Amino acid sequence: MKTIALIAAIILPLWNIPLIVRIIKRRSSKDISIPWALGVWVCFLLMAPEAIRSPDLVWRTFNIVNLVLFTAVVVVVLIYRKISKS
Repeated sequence: MKTIALIAAIILPLWNIPLIVRIIKRRSSKDISIPWALGVWVCFLLMAPEAIRSPDLVWRTFNIVNLVLFTAVVVVVLIYRKISKS
């Protein structure tokens, strides 16, 4: 079961990639709320220190992968929001 959970911990955050691709293809992030994206990202960031110290490999892996990919989402949202305002 732990192997299945570890695989899921890696795969689940990968669903951020289609969101990033969609924003880039449309060249717009207007449908993504900046307060929502930043709020979620800050929560992930605040959980990260505890997750990184956790002996639970599944939780640690999920948190690291999710933080990296959601950081990419936030960066893309902010970049395309700035581009659309120009």
